[in-house]
Amino acid sequence: MTHTNRQKPLALGQARRVRLGVGAVILSLFAVTACTSADGNTAAPGEQTPPASAAPSITAIPSTLPDQPTAPPTPVDPKDVKCEYRKDDTGVPSKFVGMPPAKPVKAALNAKNMTLKTNQGDIVIELVPESTPCTVNSFYFLAKKNYFDNTLCHRLTTTESNGLDLLQCGDPQAKGDGKNKSDGTGGPGYLFPDENLGPAYTRGVVFMAQGGDAANSNGSQFAISFSDEAAQLPAAYTPFGVVTKGIEVVDKIAAGGVIKNEDDILSEDGGSNAPKIRVEIKDVIVK
Repeated sequence: MTHTNRQKPLALGQARRVRLGVGAVILSLFAVTACTSADGNTAAPGEQTPPASAAPSITAIPSTLPDQPTAPPTPVDPKDVKCEYRKDDTGVPSKFVGMPPAKPVKAALNAKNMTLKTNQGDIVIELVPESTPCTVNSFYFLAKKNYFDNTLCHRLTTTESNGLDLLQCGDPQAKGDGKNKSDGTGGPGYLFPDENLGPAYTRGVVFMAQGGDAANSNGSQFAISFSDEAAQLPAAYTPFGVVTKGIEVVDKIAAGGVIKNEDDILSEDGGSNAPKIRVEIKDVIVK
C-alpha cells in the first residue's frame, strides 16, 4: 500500500448521498485496528434507533437507516485468537513502541473500559474484547507504553463541515491545528485486520479509522461518533466500544466549531479539519 493510498479520503458512495447532499460526501478516515477470527459476521435486521442523547448498547447498536442491516458483535473464543499484527511498511510517520503480543494478554481480554483523560474532561468507553480481542489488545499495549500521552485529537467533522459528526484521535504526530496535510497519517508502526464489522456507527460508538480503500490496515487512530449521521457509513471500520461517560465532552468540543482546512474536502492530499477547541489526551487507561 502506498503513502498516497493511506491518505486517500473515504468516498461515501456506499452511504446515502441523498442525506448528505452533493459536495459533502467525502471524509478521510485514516489508520487503525483489527484482527482475524475464524468466526464470520451475519447481519441481523435493523432495530429502532434510541434517543440521540442516549449511548447505545455495544451489544445491539441500531442503524438509523432502515435498509442498512445491523449485526451484533461476533463473540470469539479467546483461546482461538491469534492476532496478525504486521509491520507498517508504507512509509507513513510512526511512533514505534514495539509490537503487541500475537496472543492477547489476559488483562486485555478482561478489560471493561478505556478512559481517555483529556484536557477537556474524561471520556469513558465501554469495550467489547470478546468481539474485538485484537483491537483491545492493541489499545491495552499502547496505553501501557504511554503511546497516547500528550497527543492531540486532530480531526473534527460535523454535519455542516463534512456531512458526518466525528471526533478523530490517535495520530501521535498530529499538530491538530487544521493546517497540516500530514495530520491523520501517523500510526504505531504496525497494522492489523478488521474485526466485528456490522454494527452501525451511531451516537457514542467508537470505531477504528482507516482509509476507505485500505481494509485491514488499522493502527492507532479511532473516531468517536457524536450523532447518528455516521450510521450512513459502510460497515468497513471496526467498532470496538461505546461512550458511557463523557459524551457531553465531545458535544462541547463539537459545539466549539471546526478549523476548516480548504485542502481537506474532496481532496486526495489528506489534510484535516481540526477542532477549534484544543483536545489533548493526557493519558489513556485500559482496565
